[in-house]
Amino acid sequence: QVQVVESGGAWVQPGGSLRLSCAVSGTIISGYNMGWYRQATGKQRELVATITGRTNTTVYADNVKGRVTISRDNAKKTLSLQMHSLKPEDTAVYYCNLVRNFTPYWGQGTQVTVSS
Repeated sequence: QVQVVESGGAWVQPGGSLRLSCAVSGTIISGYNMGWYRQATGKQRELVATITGRTNTTVYADNVKGRVTISRDNAKKTLSLQMHSLKPEDTAVYYCNLVRNFTPYWGQGTQVTVSS
């Protein structure tokens, strides 16, 4: 079965950087759209960034644009999110998402905490 596993979450000070990774097993990822989402305590899950499967076209949420970069490695079946200039409002559980044949797959999430 398809499994999605995030890693890389940590506590970081404001202004710091962090790289999140997502490993997929049970399927190829080539050709499938993927993305990063996050959910802060008491808030709804929101989109951070997505990347298409065929053209690697990226979309970023306005509140992270210019500070994060999403990338994928189809051969390694991984998705990454490089984050810079982190702010306290970036604190959330970050989730990796894969959409295969109209079915979404989610990981368990990885916690990112930005505070001093």
